[in-house]
Amino acid sequence: MTQKTPYSVCVFCGSRFGRFDRYKDSACELGDALAKNEMRLVYGAGDVGLMGAVASATQNAGGETFGVIPVHLLDQEVGKRDLTSFIITENMHERKKVMFMNADAIVTLPGGAGSLDELFEVLTWRQLGLHTKPMYLLNVNGFWDPLLTLLDHIIEEGFADPSFKATLQVVNDVPTLMDRLRAGRP
Repeated sequence: MTQKTPYSVCVFCGSRFGRFDRYKDSACELGDALAKNEMRLVYGAGDVGLMGAVASATQNAGGETFGVIPVHLLDQEVGKRDLTSFIITENMHERKKVMFMNADAIVTLPGGAGSLDELFEVLTWRQLGLHTKPMYLLNVNGFWDPLLTLLDHIIEEGFADPSFKATLQVVNDVPTLMDRLRAGRP
């Protein structure tokens, strides 16, 4: 008998903590909530910044973790090898693909260029009709407000349809996010 994979949430987030404690607090709150709701964390397998915080919180609450890291980042992001599943890829593209393929939903927390790259790749795939997975922006402390303004500008200037932004569900706190994830779970 094969064991069913739990509902899996891919979390894109920073390899740094950022300027405000609220970012780390939200990452920890999310990790704890995923575990308590029996949802598997899929993430970039780092043990630094928000990545490490969300993974440690998930583990501390007894949750399942699925980490994917490219070989060239094993040292820089301190590959967290004590995960339920730990996969090493050859490159960043493969990392994103494996994370995406093993997730039922996507959540993006505050982060830098890497988080933006991950978000925009899956957002582009959605625009092209390659998936229908729910995508959430956790807008902690208004972090994503400038990005949301940019998306409005792109639409207003005629470079994207309104559906481009509509595919992102913006939530301001973890309890609201968890309500939406539970509602979307089969």
